[in-house]
Amino acid sequence: MSAVAWPLPAVLAHRCGGALAPENTLAGLSVAAALGCRGVEFDVMLSADGVPVVIHDETVDRTTDGRGCVSALSLAELRRLDAGAWRGPAFAGERLPTLVETLERCASLGLAVNLEIKPATGHDVDTGRVVVETLLQGFADALTGLVLSSFSESSLAAARAVCPDFQYGLLFGELPEDWGTRAGALQVDAIHADTRYLSAATVAQLRDAGYRVAAYTENDPVLATRLRRWGVDSVITDRPDVVLDSVIMTA
Repeated sequence: MSAVAWPLPAVLAHRCGGALAPENTLAGLSVAAALGCRGVEFDVMLSADGVPVVIHDETVDRTTDGRGCVSALSLAELRRLDAGAWRGPAFAGERLPTLVETLERCASLGLAVNLEIKPATGHDVDTGRVVVETLLQGFADALTGLVLSSFSESSLAAARAVCPDFQYGLLFGELPEDWGTRAGALQVDAIHADTRYLSAATVAQLRDAGYRVAAYTENDPVLATRLRRWGVDSVITDRPDVVLDSVIMTA
């Protein structure tokens, strides 16, 4: 756990632009920034040739016009895919971005970053390591804030071995009984949890144990405001257009 200040804002747009743009794209970052968001969350996985790219699923099937596993496709093959047309003609031609491109755009837009390390099966250690090595090439210093999170404890351990100075968050759905032991072993700074399993008592338990708390994915402005009142540091949402104003007005 770290005593340094929490680097993320109260509201984070989920997968770059939430439900308002094709997920995990540069277009989504522009949408988030235009709404007044000061931070975003996105997912990173490795291509077949080891390049970190921004995508959530292990396959490209759902969010592009292609098919196949991300880890089996080279960057050149991934770049040929249309990652925007499925969300409408206004986004046609949007490409799957690399981590470097995404970090550069976040820096230029003044967006803090919750980077979820999302390894393909069997690539946990490599993904954690490569993500941090990329950030250390000057990109982390250019951001207004940065937290790395993952469900993969192997990814977090590999990332922290490269750079223990970043802030890290361990992702859970429902908190397991041994969450404290697992978080302590990894020396993470935050717990990122599914809003469906959070209560005022649970948030208090996490905070009393010394952890920051991020909650995903809350699209109801009333419930998002309640999470903040409970002590949640950052609420991740698909609807920054409605959640952002509600949280700001009740801050």
